[in-house]
Amino acid sequence: MPCPLPGRDHSAQARPTTADALFSPQVRESFPALAEAGEVYLDSAATTQKPRAVIETVRKYHASATANAARGTYPWATALTQQIAAVRAHTARFVGAAHSDEIVFTGGATAALNAVALCWGLTALRDGDEILYSPRDHAANVHPWYLLRDTLARFGRRIDLVPYRVTETGAADLTDIVAKAGPRTRLLTVTHLHHVFGSATVLDDIRSLLPEQVLLCYDCSQSGGHIPVEVTALAADFAVFAAHKMFAAPGTGILYCHRRVHPELRPFLPGGTTDVRFTATGIEPGGMPGLLEGGTPNIPGILALGTALELLESYGMSAVAAHNTALTHRLLAGLREIGGVDFLPGPAYGGPDTGHGIVSFTLDGISAADLGFVLAEYGFLVRTGAHCVPGGAAGDAVRVSTQIYTGTDDIDRFTDRVRALAEEIS
Repeated sequence: MPCPLPGRDHSAQARPTTADALFSPQVRESFPALAEAGEVYLDSAATTQKPRAVIETVRKYHASATANAARGTYPWATALTQQIAAVRAHTARFVGAAHSDEIVFTGGATAALNAVALCWGLTALRDGDEILYSPRDHAANVHPWYLLRDTLARFGRRIDLVPYRVTETGAADLTDIVAKAGPRTRLLTVTHLHHVFGSATVLDDIRSLLPEQVLLCYDCSQSGGHIPVEVTALAADFAVFAAHKMFAAPGTGILYCHRRVHPELRPFLPGGTTDVRFTATGIEPGGMPGLLEGGTPNIPGILALGTALELLESYGMSAVAAHNTALTHRLLAGLREIGGVDFLPGPAYGGPDTGHGIVSFTLDGISAADLGFVLAEYGFLVRTGAHCVPGGAAGDAVRVSTQIYTGTDDIDRFTDRVRALAEEIS
C-alpha cells in the first residue's frame, strides 16, 4: 500500500530550476527517437533511449567487417577480439573494478544474477546456509534465489531465504539486516538503486558488523548509468548491470566478480571458448572471465556498451546524477501540490540530497493502470503496475523516471496534466 504523505507546508517551496542548465538541447536531439517523437518519455528506469552514436555502432558491426570474436586469425576477427577486450577494460574502469578479469559479459542483468546463483550458489552453499534478500526487490533479484533453494532441495540440501525490511525511504533496513545476519548467512543481496522507490542502499556502515563469511551482491541495474558506481568502494563481491539502462543495446549484461570469489566459481553456460578443461574424472576450471563466458557473445551489444560508456563519461556521471536529482525534486514539488497524490516509499520521505530520477505515486479515484493509459493518450509515457516485484509487494503505482534527455519542461507539463486529471476526477 502507498505510504501516506507526511503533513508539510508546501506553499513556500519553489520548483528547482537547475536541471536544464546541466545539459544543452543538443543532448536531447542526439537521441533520434526523442527528436522525432512528440511524446514525453518518462520510463528510463525500464530502458533508456539510445543515442545516435550507439545506434551507429550497432549498424556498423552488421554493415561492415562482420565476424566472430576470439575465433579466427584474420583481421576482421582479431580486430573484434581486441575491441571486446578494450570494452571489458573500459567497463572495469567505469564501475570501479580493480581488474578487467573481474568483468563478465552476460545476456543481461537477469542472466548475471542467475549466474551468481548457479556458478557460485550451487556448489558453495551447504545444508542450513542462509541468503538475506528483500521480497520488494525486482524479481530478477528474488526469483533466482528461490530457484536455487528449490534446486538444492532436490539434491538434499536445505538453504533458507531470510527476508529483510525496507524503510519508508525505500532503502534496505540496515538495522534489520544486522539483526538477521548470523553464522549461517552466506550471501546478502541488495538493490543499489531501487527500480520503484528510487532509493540507494549502501552497506558501508554495517559491513564490519556482518559475519566475515557473508558475501555482498549488489543489483546495480538501475544505478549503472544513472549515478556514479564504484564496486570496490561498495565492497561488493558480486555486482550486476543492465547495458540497456546505460544507453546501450538490450541483450547485454555485466557481472562483476571480485577476485576473492574466483576460486569458488564454477562454469556458467559452458561452451565454445569457455575456459575449462573437462576430463574423465571431473573438470579443471580455468581463468576468469573465460570461466563464465561461452559461445558467441552479443558482439554488437558489447561494442554498443563501449560507445555508451564513452558518452556517459563525456557527460560526467556526477552531472548525470545531479540532473536527475534536480528533476526528482522538481517533480516532487509539483506533485505535492496536487490533492489525492500519495507517494510510495522513496525520495518523498528523504532529505535534499536524495532522489535519483525515480518517483512512484498513486492518485485517488483512479487505478494506476488507468492513469497510465490516460497519460499516454496525452503523450506522457510512464510505467504502471507491479513493476516486476513478486506478488506486487512494491504496490500498484505510476512510476516516473528520468534521464539526461528529460527536461524541466517535460516535468512541468507532466505535473500540470496530472493536476488537471485530478481536478476532473474530484
